[in-house]
Amino acid sequence: MGLLSRRKNKKFSYTPRYYKQDGEGSPFSIKQKFDDYRTTLETPKGVKGKFSQAWEEYRSNPKSTANKRIVIIGAILLVLFLFFIEFDLSIFSN
Repeated sequence: MGLLSRRKNKKFSYTPRYYKQDGEGSPFSIKQKFDDYRTTLETPKGVKGKFSQAWEEYRSNPKSTANKRIVIIGAILLVLFLFFIEFDLSIFSN
């Protein structure tokens, strides 16, 4: 009953009584839509593991438009944050 860790969901394996498996897997298994394309399905331990795995997924993304969009959104959020805290650029000048 850890205070900082979350409880894992239970996994059930349902097999009907009169089902003949032909080696293709159960037709009753629930699979996520994008599981084949994601590399971050297994949960890494710690903040460093999560960040490094997300960075590898970002770098190995074949679509550069998605990467550019992420950078643009991050830059806009950074400018909004600096505007919100009333950041002054005069501290960098003499």
